[in-house]
Amino acid sequence: MRLQRIAQFLLLFAFIFSSLLPIYAQEELGLYEHLETYLPEDLEFINEQGETVKLYSLIDKPTVISLVYYECPGLCSPLLEGVADVITKAKLDLGTEYQFLTISFDPTEGTDLAVAKKATYSELVENKDVQNGWKWFTGDQENIDKLLNTLGYKIKEEGGEYIHPAAIMVISPEGKITRYLHGTYFLPFDLKMAVVESLDGKSSPTINKVLKFCFSYDAEGKKYVLNVTKISGSVILLLALSLFGGLVYRNRNKKTQKA
Repeated sequence: MRLQRIAQFLLLFAFIFSSLLPIYAQEELGLYEHLETYLPEDLEFINEQGETVKLYSLIDKPTVISLVYYECPGLCSPLLEGVADVITKAKLDLGTEYQFLTISFDPTEGTDLAVAKKATYSELVENKDVQNGWKWFTGDQENIDKLLNTLGYKIKEEGGEYIHPAAIMVISPEGKITRYLHGTYFLPFDLKMAVVESLDGKSSPTINKVLKFCFSYDAEGKKYVLNVTKISGSVILLLALSLFGGLVYRNRNKKTQKA
């Protein structure tokens, strides 16, 4: 009888928790993979020379896009350090076999800041043509929103800062999204395979997404924190279902014995 009451309580809690999930889901944050989607041909951004260029016209080879905002106090720095590291270590010819495009999603940031950031992170790259192979851009709100929506990259502004995911996206020479690499550190082999597959137009879904589910970015603390709500809700629901299943099985056994 006691177990039955516990099970009923857990089921009630799980029901209430699941009913609240749509409320939290209304605020989309994170990265939703849009594989096989093509970049719009009319996207325009401003390059390091202050010129407005069509992004689509620049993609004539496998292209890796990193989305950041240049004055980010937290996640963007390790992401760009990870990009510089994998450019150095990958056995690929930057600028010839593939290219990197770093784009700010903050419409208030200008060309001077992009140039300054490029100079800083280019110093971390060894023996690669970063001048021609790693290009930096800024843009207006309309084009930024269109790019973010196409890539499935959901952000939120809070107090002049942004909550945003950490990842790089691989685009084929035809402008098709073929791969997402999550995190701030990237293995040279993973990048090489993503570039090779992109060249052939092959799309590969990301298998490891544990961080995306278990952790959230804390804008105030500038770090990833354990998402207790999601994990505890899942555990409680699992326990409730297990207890309920056990009670059903126990009652069936009693009925069988009586029969």
